[in-house]
Amino acid sequence: MSEEKISQDIEMNVTDHLSELRRRIIWTLVFFIGFFVVGFVYHRPITTFFMQDVPFQLNMTSPGEIIWIIFTIASIVAIIGTLPIMSLQVWLFVKPALTPKERRVSLSYIPAIFLLFLGGLAFGYVVFIQFILPFLLNLNDGMFNEIFTVERYFKFLFRVTIPFAVLFEIPILMMFLTSLGIVNPAFLVKVRKYAYFILIIIGTIISPPDFILQLVVAVPLILLYEVSIVLSRIVYRKKLKNHQEFMEQDDE
Repeated sequence: MSEEKISQDIEMNVTDHLSELRRRIIWTLVFFIGFFVVGFVYHRPITTFFMQDVPFQLNMTSPGEIIWIIFTIASIVAIIGTLPIMSLQVWLFVKPALTPKERRVSLSYIPAIFLLFLGGLAFGYVVFIQFILPFLLNLNDGMFNEIFTVERYFKFLFRVTIPFAVLFEIPILMMFLTSLGIVNPAFLVKVRKYAYFILIIIGTIISPPDFILQLVVAVPLILLYEVSIVLSRIVYRKKLKNHQEFMEQDDE
């Protein structure tokens, strides 16, 4: 085969991959826009749901706050709704390079990614409503008049809840990296103290300066890391077992 023919085949292969990638991105954007429209249409009941646990009245200081909250709610709905679709598109893109077993295992990650993200949001919301917000309100203790604006309240709410949603993906991320051979359980145990330190810093950032509240936030994150180590061990053992079986078949 001539060098020119090999070069043409490589160019065609790259072109096919880029076309496939563009198709997957387009599908993801289509679903994102669709869910954004849904969030835009139903922003009022969603906003009402978040406001039902607020123990004070929210105020507006400019008409722009209405636009901000509508677009923010619609964007969050779009992100949540598109997350499993985006994960599926990524899986479909890499599917040809996977073995049948790898396809089944990696496909099972998709619902877990979605459920963990929702779980992180729910956990962050409960921590915010039940612990962080009451603590901050008690600090005032009637010293000052309280005026809470829509934009500032929801910005603070999302600053607490969204990091939890992202951090709850740690177990799935560690399982995936272990399956790729990038990390292993021994490495995760070795860097455990550094991971704890980083997670405590994150917990300190997203919680008020109170030791109890920081523990409330940091302890679940540390438990998530420990769960990640356990899941990484399971994946690593299966990976070693499959490699051993392959080597035994090769020897035969």
